Amino acid sequence: MKAFQLVSHGKPGKFERRDVPEPKPGAGEVVVEVRACGLNRLDLWLEEAGLPVPVSLPRTPGGEVAGVIRELGERAPGILLGPHSGNVGNEGSLESSSATEPGRMPGARSWRVGDRVAIQSNLFCGECEFCRRGEESLCLRNELLGVQRDGGFAEHVMVPASSLVRLPDAVSFETSAALTLAGSTAMHMLTERTHVKKGDWVLAIGGASGVGSAAIQIAKELGARVISTASSEAKKTLAHQLGAEFVVDSNDPKWPAEVRRITGKRGVDIVVEHVGGEVLMRCFDCLARGGTIVTCGATAGREVTLNLWPFFVKQQRLIGSYGRNRADLRATLDWAAAGKLKPVIHATLPLARATEAFAALRERKVLGKIVINNQ
Repeated sequence: MKAFQLVSHGKPGKFERRDVPEPKPGAGEVVVEVRACGLNRLDLWLEEAGLPVPVSLPRTPGGEVAGVIRELGERAPGILLGPHSGNVGNEGSLESSSATEPGRMPGARSWRVGDRVAIQSNLFCGECEFCRRGEESLCLRNELLGVQRDGGFAEHVMVPASSLVRLPDAVSFETSAALTLAGSTAMHMLTERTHVKKGDWVLAIGGASGVGSAAIQIAKELGARVISTASSEAKKTLAHQLGAEFVVDSNDPKWPAEVRRITGKRGVDIVVEHVGGEVLMRCFDCLARGGTIVTCGATAGREVTLNLWPFFVKQQRLIGSYGRNRADLRATLDWAAAGKLKPVIHATLPLARATEAFAALRERKVLGKIVINNQ
């Protein structure tokens, strides 16, 4: 099969479109025929060796995968054969038990070749104490799809059956690929790690990004008044179109003061932050008493210096957020099916133009998401 692989790190890294062996699923695994895969900043971190996890090369990037099941492996502990399976193979199915025993995912689910699926990119063991209570984002033995194992910038990808979520009929492969990583990250941040109340002021950093564009829509749907940041007129326009009531210019060093002006010097209740570094610290200048910053990224820097006095005097919160739980991914797809959450797709490109897609994201020319389409 064809795969787009990183063969050496760099800015840019070296990529090759290669012929690689077809994956063969083992116990509890499935092979998915990739129909669409979103490009994420995580892929840039992989490219430049910017992740604090071991990565062996060559590696096929791509964690935002949507497609159809092509082949099913044999059953594994916690993965039961479906009622019409016979011998597992092209006519078989895998069913995940609703029991809470190790390795068994909640909610009976039967899989068959041809089923439309999305893949949860933070792969989880299903057995540790966190997985047992439905908090797969905290899994002790997690792996990142497209980083620690080959991802979706290929014709086929092999993953654990437990990582599959059924794709609603009303959700296209492209929509799923543009939402299942960035969109579900924002869903996890705003409905799991913190909770938006009607009338809250929410600041969504980088409204034209994958996480930012989803955060605007989710916060607005939950009844918040939304402010966002943007670095160009096109990005400002997009943030407004998504539902941001106000958009401030992130190129202006006084943008936090503008946020406070908009809120009558009060500050915002929640900040959705995914940049890190100095941007994270400026967010404290925007935060109300008792407010919360929820952060999921560190593109602009991993180490910051926090002034503790105002932090505890104002009883503020800084909350980390990583990945998503299955409930977040299902909610994201359900919201998309209901028309409450829409992806911002900058471009849809074939696998042969993946290098071009990486260049556009690297050069910050993207509004929303680029999706690689294999249909």
